[in-house]
Amino acid sequence: MKAEWLERGCPLCGSQSGGRVFAESNIDLAALDGFAFASRKSPEYMHPRLIECGRCGILYGNPVLSPDSLAGAYQEAEFDSAGEARLASITYAALVRRILSRLPDLNGTLDIGAGDGAFLEALLQLGFREITGVEPSKAPVAAAKAHIRPLIHSGFFRPDDFPPASFSLISCFQTLEHVSAPAEAVRGAYHLLKPGGALLVVVHNRKAASARLLGMKSPIFDIEHLQLFCPTTIRQLLERAGFREVTVSGLWNRYPLHYWTKLLPIPARVKRPLLAVLKLPILRELPVALPAGNLACLGFKPLDSDAQSV
Repeated sequence: MKAEWLERGCPLCGSQSGGRVFAESNIDLAALDGFAFASRKSPEYMHPRLIECGRCGILYGNPVLSPDSLAGAYQEAEFDSAGEARLASITYAALVRRILSRLPDLNGTLDIGAGDGAFLEALLQLGFREITGVEPSKAPVAAAKAHIRPLIHSGFFRPDDFPPASFSLISCFQTLEHVSAPAEAVRGAYHLLKPGGALLVVVHNRKAASARLLGMKSPIFDIEHLQLFCPTTIRQLLERAGFREVTVSGLWNRYPLHYWTKLLPIPARVKRPLLAVLKLPILRELPVALPAGNLACLGFKPLDSDAQSV
């Protein structure tokens, strides 16, 4: 892959003064394969140099791969997690179901980082119309169901590609960690929402019990993750963009046992035969719900369309 590295300041508050070095980089580009920038992959336990911002507390990579380097890596990433994507869509649809009555209408929704469109199909089942997804990787789009594929725009999220105030709901699941400028992405989402519309995001919680237990062997410390959030910093991200009534809560995820095992930092000589057993037909589809250290964050655009972002 083309590897160009860029220095940057804090992606949340913009501070250029740096902060505490949380961990030095351990990235070995030569050791990466076609799944390095894929969703729900086996972790390599590699990460960029991580800085904890002294002003806002977010954990962010510096330096990180440039947007051009990331674009090439994501476009060519492989995909083999359709089953996990379907289970995740059920979890996320349950979050949306709780707020249906709060939305301006069900006409216009955008999913940023849509993958193979499993969540888009769930939105159709919930009664939404004018559904759109954005996905930079070619492989999951190619794997999408025939009636879902036309709903997915190949490429990265660019707010200028859509009319302002055109969506009632925008979702972004485990994607904000991957974008070079998360504050710009959230401000763009705010601009695209109708007054009263909602932004629903799911991110990894770097202060979760699982992250503390596993330390630097937690799969959240990854070459793909340019920043990592906690309840305080994800709330700040939305509120700084202008969102109000922001709520942050823990999330239980349901995935097959073989997926949870894939994430564990155990030797490959143990993991490989164990995964082979767990992928046998009798066990492969057995879902297990766990509090895996993810956060669901919800914010609403004020009905006063003149409300300004901070």
